[in-house]
Amino acid sequence: MLTTVLLVGLGAIILAAVIVLPSLVRIAPTEVGLVTKRFSQKKLADDNPIAFDGEAGYQADLLMPGMRFRLWLLYAVEKHPWVQIPAGQIGVVIAQAGQPLPTGAKSAVYRDKFGQFADLRTFIKEGGQKGVQRPVLSPGTTLPIHPIGFVVITRDRVYGVPVSVQLRQHSGKLTPADFGLNPSDLEVVRIGRGEAEQRDMVGIVTALEGDPLPSGDIASRLNAYRDIEQMEHSNASDADVIERLLGSRNELHNNYQNFQAFVDHGGRIGLQHDPLLYGAYTLNPYLIKVEKVPMLVVEQGQVAVVKSYVGLTPKDTSGPEFKFGSLVRPGHRGIWQEPLRTGKYPINPYCYRAEIVPTAILTLNWADRVSTAHNLDAKLEQIVAKSTEGFVFKIDLQVQIHVPDTNAPRVISTVGTIRNLVDEVLQAAVGNHFRDTLQSMPAVRFIETRQEVQRQALQHIREQLNTYHVETPGVYIQDVVFPQDMVEVLTRREIAKQEVATFEQQRMAQEQRIKTEQARGTADMQADLAKARVGVEIRTNNANARKAEADGESFYIERTGTAKGAEVRAVGLARAEGYDAQVKAFGGTTATMVVNAIEALAKSQVPIMPGILVTGGSTLEALAAAALQQLGSTRAAK
Repeated sequence: MLTTVLLVGLGAIILAAVIVLPSLVRIAPTEVGLVTKRFSQKKLADDNPIAFDGEAGYQADLLMPGMRFRLWLLYAVEKHPWVQIPAGQIGVVIAQAGQPLPTGAKSAVYRDKFGQFADLRTFIKEGGQKGVQRPVLSPGTTLPIHPIGFVVITRDRVYGVPVSVQLRQHSGKLTPADFGLNPSDLEVVRIGRGEAEQRDMVGIVTALEGDPLPSGDIASRLNAYRDIEQMEHSNASDADVIERLLGSRNELHNNYQNFQAFVDHGGRIGLQHDPLLYGAYTLNPYLIKVEKVPMLVVEQGQVAVVKSYVGLTPKDTSGPEFKFGSLVRPGHRGIWQEPLRTGKYPINPYCYRAEIVPTAILTLNWADRVSTAHNLDAKLEQIVAKSTEGFVFKIDLQVQIHVPDTNAPRVISTVGTIRNLVDEVLQAAVGNHFRDTLQSMPAVRFIETRQEVQRQALQHIREQLNTYHVETPGVYIQDVVFPQDMVEVLTRREIAKQEVATFEQQRMAQEQRIKTEQARGTADMQADLAKARVGVEIRTNNANARKAEADGESFYIERTGTAKGAEVRAVGLARAEGYDAQVKAFGGTTATMVVNAIEALAKSQVPIMPGILVTGGSTLEALAAAALQQLGSTRAAK
């Protein structure tokens, strides 16, 4: 009896061990236990692989870490790792249980009650749908997610057990490629200035799900452009409108990371107007595609003319006098009348095309060299022209142009791009002008009137570019390459001119030498010259004094002579009257002469008798001799 009891007890123990021990399951801290019920009278629905009411199959409830008991005869337990999202990666969740997706839908509607998909019962109860879930799991997430209810795809591994027959038959480890994804799609999207991108970048977003775009639109902007219309009605400035347009409404859906919020706020499928700025984003690769493009950078001395492909209906603001297209206010389709000034702008290049226009003075070279600052003259070459004699010239030319920033939209509307302005307009205007000018004049005349040709070219090009709203500060002929035979002629002519100039310089040198010698001689004779000048002054003064004295003496003599003449005349007249009376008295002239002679001798006090008596002769002769002696004595006394 005792043996029987022992045997029964031992058998019971063995039976208990056989039943209980296999039913005990140890779940590690980073594992979950997937329970499968081996049999049940209830059957699963055809479209649901998980049992929620005791049906046979995969059970909805997981075994959490610890020692768990499930009767192995009724249940089988599989261990699966917790879902762990490494740094820099995301986890895409695909639900394999729940309601079917509506026709045309690509992803399941998300509700906040779903949490992070760790509670399968709540997910099903709240109406969770099968398929791709709109949220993704962020880096660092660790969750006990049901391996049958959900498949979680990361870059390095796939969590869960696919229920798809094709995937179940897949041999080997599942990869993102098995779900139509690239490993890079499962990384955090980073927008910034990285090593690969040496420029500031923005992310252009394309939504792969949502309501279709309105007819005629190429990009989706939340609430369309109703806010721009309101700003126009309130007379907002163009600058304010541009700031609103280049801003974004990404805060409404957390930069497309909350795709459910994006859809709820009216987000539509296709290209999105608002780009992503600097940052790291966890985006669902099934729903969002991002293309990195450079940010628009407008440097100092530039403006950006914007051609908008999206916005309100165009309304031309250029005026009737402008015949080259139309200009519109910002927010309308067309060329904006207000350009963008210096700065960085997160513009979507598929919605807006920005044409950079230099507003500083541009120097364009018609020569072998190219301006490295802008490279706009890369296609410009030396101007080849022919003179009237047939000489072929090559001309190096510089032309300076300036586009005022306020005129930049009109310039772009007229010519399309600045390169078109240079290649199509300037090249023809400049080249044809110089060819026409040279063909109408001899080569030598061109050389002699080069400045005049340059001035005329400036005037001509300025008139041409004014029609395009472009200013022309200057046109400069840098160099002229002459044909060899003409160079020889001009060289000989120039040598001859230089020789003439040399001779002229030599002549001038000799003349200067003469002047120098004269100056040196003059300097050496300064003392004598000074003495001579003083002597001249003295003699001049003496002469002046003598002249004055002579003038006075002459005046005296003139006056005295006049008086004496009058006296002599009076005396003479009296004497004549006396002589006339004597002649009448004596009866002849001889007696009168004798009487007057005696009277004169008497007045002269001459002795009548000589000191030596000479005898002989008459008495008259003796008187004459005495008179002559007296006269000689008188003169001697004087």
